[in-house]
Amino acid sequence: MLTEAEAAAYEKQLVAAGDVDNRTPGTVQDVNLAYNQVWWDRGNKIVADRRTSLIVDPPDGRIPSLTPAAQKRREEDRKASDNEKFAASWLDFDVYSRCIIRSALPRLSTGYNNNYEIVQSPGYVAIMQEQMHETRLIPLGNQPHLTSTVRQWLGDSRGHWEGNTLVVETTNFTDEARGSTFQYATKNMTLVERFTRTSDRTIDYQFTVSDPDTWTRPWTVKMPWNRIDGLIYEYACHEGNLGLEHMLSAARAADAKNK
Repeated sequence: MLTEAEAAAYEKQLVAAGDVDNRTPGTVQDVNLAYNQVWWDRGNKIVADRRTSLIVDPPDGRIPSLTPAAQKRREEDRKASDNEKFAASWLDFDVYSRCIIRSALPRLSTGYNNNYEIVQSPGYVAIMQEQMHETRLIPLGNQPHLTSTVRQWLGDSRGHWEGNTLVVETTNFTDEARGSTFQYATKNMTLVERFTRTSDRTIDYQFTVSDPDTWTRPWTVKMPWNRIDGLIYEYACHEGNLGLEHMLSAARAADAKNK
């Protein structure tokens, strides 16, 4: 645990680091690194929760070691990411660049648009994420999972109540595209999430991921979800998005120049 003074100093350091012009004109990352604090929406969670790691199991707060197969997948993904600027088609880009999903489940906070809207009915819980406006429909009860031949971008979720805790198990993931799996996991990963409302404004959110083909043991993250007052606005991705078109046209121009 950080002390309050250490947490305040660390938060100040992060804000300053995110408000620097990191561009290198003429490079691929020029515009990507042009964002300053005006664009970010990180929130203020450091002082509220001063743990030095979100991971509560293993006790050392570290992600377990990757298996050799997962290490190979990680290297292949890094090479694919480096080669995006030479992509042959839109299929060579990850699922986020293609506006399919923000990222695989489970979700960890990014720089902006991290809000969720949770709607509960007698038979279902729906969770809509602000970024990409994806909605998870989670049936409640004892319904079996889909057959293993059916694979989905966000998997197949089934929920039940344990006291005042909503427990959601998700299976049936897919690994058909880059970015569709979590931390280089396989499509056979199992995700168990636990949502516990601890006050009118706070949910204790925990998730455990397990995949013997990826990590040497399961691991668990715990983090607070804090209520906000306001609306979630539409997050448009495909509309007016010329990113893929420009990157592919630039790649074709580079191909022609190198011939």
